[in-house]
Amino acid sequence: MTMDKLFILDLGRMGYREAWDLQKAIHQKRVEDKIPDTLILVEHDPVVTMGKSGKDKNLLIPVKLLKDKGIDFFNIERGGDVTYHGPGQLVGYPIFNIRKGLPGIKPFIGRIEDAIVLTLQDFGIKAEKKDKLIGVWTAPGKICSIGVAVQRWVSFHGFALNVNTDLKFFNFIVPCGLAGVKMTSMMDILKKEVGLDEVKMRIRERFGGLFGKQPETICLNAII
Repeated sequence: MTMDKLFILDLGRMGYREAWDLQKAIHQKRVEDKIPDTLILVEHDPVVTMGKSGKDKNLLIPVKLLKDKGIDFFNIERGGDVTYHGPGQLVGYPIFNIRKGLPGIKPFIGRIEDAIVLTLQDFGIKAEKKDKLIGVWTAPGKICSIGVAVQRWVSFHGFALNVNTDLKFFNFIVPCGLAGVKMTSMMDILKKEVGLDEVKMRIRERFGGLFGKQPETICLNAII
């Protein structure tokens, strides 16, 4: 197998639990070196997830009330605090061996941030990284959250880029545990709906370029 490829797996829209299970299955295949680095792209049904360092106080309404509103809730193994995923948001899960060509988790996260910054620039949006704050930011607010986990040198979980996201759902949490943070989206900044497929295409190109890989779109049956 040619290991300089980057598999791109587009799951469309999928519930969080199902995508989480698929992540773990693909993670195991990457650990065993049966597949190359793989970037999963997905749009989730409404869900709030709490990372390992999350604090209960950052969830502003009870879990039961979340579920009454049709929003799932999961405690998960990624780093970071609490975040929201939902329709109109592009979630990416890089299942990468960070031991090969990357000297650790911090440079890996930095390269993810760079890919998002460059993608946003492709759409005329000025974005930046911030010292000591993981994620991607614009003048109107934070536009992309990042939280990863690494087991046996292979990453999973990843980034959530607000494309056409309904931002009112962030009112139920303190996003990433950052009091006073304002969330924004590409649609909010550009004042128009943005084609999710076009964003996926740009993400694919930027990840391929920054990680020195050749993107190749695959179907789920080809990897599981």
